[in-house]
Amino acid sequence: MTARFASMDPKLRRILITVCTMTATVMQALDTTIANVALPYMQGSLSASLDQINWVLTSYIVAAAIMTAPIGWLSDRFGRKKLFAICVAGFTVASFLCALAQNIEQIVLFRLMQGMAGAALVPLSQSVLLDAYSAEERGQAMAIWGVGVMLGPIMGPTLGAWFMEETQKQEHLRFDWFGFIALAVGIGALQLLLDRGEQVGWFDSNEIWTEAIVSIAGFYYFFAHSLTTPEPFVRFEMFKDRNFVSGCIFMVVIGVVLFGTMALVTPFMQNLLGYPIQTAGLLLGSRGVGTLLTMMAAPRLMRMVQPRYLILCGLLLAGGTLYYMTGFSLDVTQRMIVITSVVQGIGLGLLFVPISTVAFATLPNDLRTGATAITTLTRNIGSSIGISMVIANLTSKSTEMHARLTEQVTPFNDALQMPDVAQNLNVHTDAGRALLDLIVTRQAEMLAYINDFKLLMILTLAVIPLVLIIGRTRQGRSAKVETAAID
Repeated sequence: MTARFASMDPKLRRILITVCTMTATVMQALDTTIANVALPYMQGSLSASLDQINWVLTSYIVAAAIMTAPIGWLSDRFGRKKLFAICVAGFTVASFLCALAQNIEQIVLFRLMQGMAGAALVPLSQSVLLDAYSAEERGQAMAIWGVGVMLGPIMGPTLGAWFMEETQKQEHLRFDWFGFIALAVGIGALQLLLDRGEQVGWFDSNEIWTEAIVSIAGFYYFFAHSLTTPEPFVRFEMFKDRNFVSGCIFMVVIGVVLFGTMALVTPFMQNLLGYPIQTAGLLLGSRGVGTLLTMMAAPRLMRMVQPRYLILCGLLLAGGTLYYMTGFSLDVTQRMIVITSVVQGIGLGLLFVPISTVAFATLPNDLRTGATAITTLTRNIGSSIGISMVIANLTSKSTEMHARLTEQVTPFNDALQMPDVAQNLNVHTDAGRALLDLIVTRQAEMLAYINDFKLLMILTLAVIPLVLIIGRTRQGRSAKVETAAID
């Protein structure tokens, strides 16, 4: 099978590789999207609180973040083909177990397994495409890869395991267990701190102090060990590349804005606006339309405009739509949600393709697989921080705004004395007080969502000056297509 594939026409071979890598990406990306849309439904079915149900998202992201770092080493040691096939099989089994979960503990455990198995799918797919296309075509390759997040049949990755050639195994490599465990402890403790902080009072709690100290210690030992050991599983020479470092920084921004916004908009539409899960899913998917259109146009735009200018436009569009979302109310229409989502998707598309291209433009080929793992890791960490940050802020601001609004709800409030208001909101009856509390709670939550949108807007606009650190990139016209996409 492999010999027959190697003898194929190079163009046909590249098409098959592209389809397979795209569909590997869609498995991982769609799983996250589906979970976001289904969160309120799962919350009711599993009788979980808002903080508990968000572990369905954060457990997946943390597991993927921890297991993404050693992908470069695992690929060098065992080969991409074998690693790819094992991860696809593991991801499929974990997904099946998620469907059978009966309680919150089981779904979180199986989502952890999903994250561990799915961690390699995105970096390996990206690395394969970067190798399959010439330097001048990599903008197009990254656009195709991005479109693969939204398109592609589910069976593609399984077929991809047959199409791929095995990479050369380096059996002499030894795994850096100490560095890996230190990094896992650092990331895991950081995530616990972010998720548990709101529940236990942040640094008023000994638990948070413990998790902060453990996280700092984990990262310290990871960097101290990795910078001194002769064979770390993360090769730090890649961070000498200016464009790669800038790409990692902006991947964090994409993770925070993309997943932070998704974690907010879904419960906003279902819990406050009362949309059914199907409607919420369609409205949330409208952002993908904008992203798809931009990704199709991005390669051509990059031939005319420096990538850093496209990144600047993407940040301005993302920040502008978040500013517009601070004006949302309980009366916002579906039309306005769709328009905002499409424009925001355009902004994210202008960020994703140029950043994915710039990050690897000047990076040596032998560092590419490890580098794709690191960019995926930084995006996952940004996603985890974004989700935890907005949910913690939402919970805190909802309580604060409810208390502040309640201060104005007294029998001496002139508005409550108006005949038409007093007829429905009679504070002297149980039904009237219950209805009044419901109204105050909804308004308080609406204000909390607005504060979260404002926070994301400020973070997005604050990184605009970092566009200056991106170097000028020129796509070589004489670069040759690499025929061995996996070698």
